[in-house]
Amino acid sequence: MSTPEQTVNLQKQVNVLARLLEVSLILNSNLALAPLLRFIMDAACEITQSEASSILLYSDTTDELRFVASNSPNTPQEQMAEIAVPMDGSIAGQIVREKRAIVIQDGDEDPRIYRVVDDSIGFRTRGLLGVPMRIKDKVVGVLEAVNKREDAWTEDDRNHLSILASQAAVAIQNAQQAEALQKAYNDLAQIDKLKNDFIAIASHELRTPLGVILGYASFLKEEAQGEASEHASAVLNSALHLRNLIEDLTNLRYLQLGKSELSMEEVSVKDLLEAAEHDVQSLMIAKGHRLHIAWDGTDTVVQVDRSKIGMALTNILNNAIKFTPNNGQITLGVESRPHEVWIKITDNGVGISADHIDKIFDEFYQVEDHMTRRHNGMGIGLSIARGMVVAHEGRLWAESDGPDRGCTFFVALPLNRA
Repeated sequence: MSTPEQTVNLQKQVNVLARLLEVSLILNSNLALAPLLRFIMDAACEITQSEASSILLYSDTTDELRFVASNSPNTPQEQMAEIAVPMDGSIAGQIVREKRAIVIQDGDEDPRIYRVVDDSIGFRTRGLLGVPMRIKDKVVGVLEAVNKREDAWTEDDRNHLSILASQAAVAIQNAQQAEALQKAYNDLAQIDKLKNDFIAIASHELRTPLGVILGYASFLKEEAQGEASEHASAVLNSALHLRNLIEDLTNLRYLQLGKSELSMEEVSVKDLLEAAEHDVQSLMIAKGHRLHIAWDGTDTVVQVDRSKIGMALTNILNNAIKFTPNNGQITLGVESRPHEVWIKITDNGVGISADHIDKIFDEFYQVEDHMTRRHNGMGIGLSIARGMVVAHEGRLWAESDGPDRGCTFFVALPLNRA
């Protein structure tokens, strides 16, 4: 039969183990480093009935220990972080070297205590319990409990603090990795933003002079004779190639488009078509195409992001211009349906075979072999156009009777009549 004292001790053991289980659950669910460290310090003091506790992590670079957390009274964390603890001549260093717990019951009589820390923060270490923090077989630091409030350190204190140290080591590593991952993500996001800003500015600045080059090259090609006309054609073709590259660069930033990025407004379909026609006018002239708008006079209003849908229509028109031989015919049409409006872009170009008709909307897909193809581009214009239309809860598809028989693209948008 157990004595009252044994019963009390057993109850204390149960309480501590329950607390360690609770601590384990919290450590495994928290990836924020600063509150995690504070929680470990408080748990160490509570479990061992200590005045203070601290965590020191080992640095392979400097071969010394650094405080990453401490709840010593009246001591700012920043002040503790500036203190380096050498591996030689310190209890923490000995714990790491020997990979074992060390207990000092009477600190006043033990010369191993590194008094530089006490002197720096105005604290007196009377007793110390330190245990190694392990990740697998590697000791990464030390968890210390300082100044037992009552009696002396016990074997239970050492076992309980060792359990906490093992949990803390893994939790700290996970939190550090999460912080490093978040920092890397933020850095990548910033780089991506800089890239997008540069592409947007560069594309915008290149459009104006390139438009002038296209205009004059087209004029020279028509007016010049003989060799001069051939030179003008070479300039025009190079300018068209450059225009395609600029369009692809502009489009790269829109490969992934979500609804949250849309700025919706009421826009007439007529305005959308006229804006798209204006955007491709120089290319149309350069290739000698004729653009016909099949308009029945009935205007229709849709709720869209003007610039995004405008870019989708421009991408489809650019595709029609690119794959239609010189002096071709492109038609823009509108058809009203009960709950949506269909915009149709029809050309008399190279057409699309049945086995390619659904693949042309895939990112970077090219119908022609990349080594022998005659038409330039990265193959993202149509995939971006479909993404923009789908973001508006619309549809984009293509129909063709086969090679050399032209193609029609359909853009279906939800209807909102004025």
